[in-house]
Amino acid sequence: MNAREIREKTLEEVNNDLLAAEENVKTIHFQLVTAQLDNTSVLKTAKKEVAKLKTVIKEHELGIHSLVDSGSAVDGEGKK
Repeated sequence: MNAREIREKTLEEVNNDLLAAEENVKTIHFQLVTAQLDNTSVLKTAKKEVAKLKTVIKEHELGIHSLVDSGSAVDGEGKK
């Protein structure tokens, strides 16, 4: 998921995605420690996803880029 797709979500959806991504990092890290993980680059990718989500949330807080309001999140309207 790229930053543009993240910005098209509501703040609540982004926070939920962040919680899921952080849980994914914990799971992957556990698999790495217990030698169950074959491809270690998956951990790096998961951490980058968490960083992307945190960056978009911070941009919203600082007013750099705003996220979709929960009331105006309508499927596909206004998108090109």
